Amino acid sequence: MEFIRDVGRQEAANECFLCRAATTEDLAASLVVKRTPLALAVLNRYPYNNGHLLIASRRHVAQLEGLAREEMEEIGALIVQAKKLMDCLMTPHGYNVGMNLGRAAGAGLETHLHIHVVPRWVGDANFMTTVGSAKVLPQSLEELWRLLSEAWAQENPPCLPEK
Repeated sequence: MEFIRDVGRQEAANECFLCRAATTEDLAASLVVKRTPLALAVLNRYPYNNGHLLIASRRHVAQLEGLAREEMEEIGALIVQAKKLMDCLMTPHGYNVGMNLGRAAGAGLETHLHIHVVPRWVGDANFMTTVGSAKVLPQSLEELWRLLSEAWAQENPPCLPEK
């Protein structure tokens, strides 16, 4: 419910949380774990699973075909880097990586294209999810933000090839 209300407030105020995240100085408040000149990686405030990232262009683009080649390259590089960092720091068993294009496809934010990177573990969908309609996350967003942003900020982050 909080997510639905938040999206409604943003739409009414004509705001985009990804655009705010692209320019904010307060990376922690916006849950930005990595920013490049053309793209960014943000923890999902309403995650499907622990470590749920949103990767997007910094430029407000709604359609896939609206992205420039350079933006696609930076987004792709962030997806690969995110996976490698989470492999090392969180050891998931797999990932869901994808886009929801349009409201009918499940897009909560239709106006700023983004890719979901969701680490998965065997057994992460348990009775709480299927029977209780609740998701239990083993780590706070703040703790996870600190872990990922600090690792990504290192000159040679763990599990990433040296620059």
